[in-house]
Amino acid sequence: MGQTDLDILDEREVSFPPAHTAEHLLNQTMIRLFGCERSYNAHIERKKSKMSFRLDRKPSRQDEKMIEQEMNRLIDEDLPVTFEFVSRDELPEGISLERLPDDAGDTVRLVRIGDYDVCPCIGKHVRSTAQIGRFEMLGTNWDEHERSFRVRFKIIQ
Repeated sequence: MGQTDLDILDEREVSFPPAHTAEHLLNQTMIRLFGCERSYNAHIERKKSKMSFRLDRKPSRQDEKMIEQEMNRLIDEDLPVTFEFVSRDELPEGISLERLPDDAGDTVRLVRIGDYDVCPCIGKHVRSTAQIGRFEMLGTNWDEHERSFRVRFKIIQ
């Protein structure tokens, strides 16, 4: 019997759906607030998670507060989390397959969070953002040389 996509993922990446769904929200929030790409490094776990983004500038404390407020606003909005399967040839504009393994096949699973975010993903998610809980930013780090902004957070249920 062959491996499924879920078998290939590290168990910690699929074991806590609220934090994994929050990862999608944080990616899109950072894109909208800072015009950056999705995170280039993420460790999503039950106790605490961290995501790193390449940014043009170091975010201010006000920016950090805005990130946390926007995340909790989106969670409170109770956006539906839905899935759809499309062929690689039918991907919506702007969807990158860069992180999918070469052997992922022709059919791609897209995860949509309301009208806020859509991206390919094989992980486990909550059914709506209200099931995430509360997003709490634990801290951030800025690496000037790398132009990297790391966000550490936890989900409180």
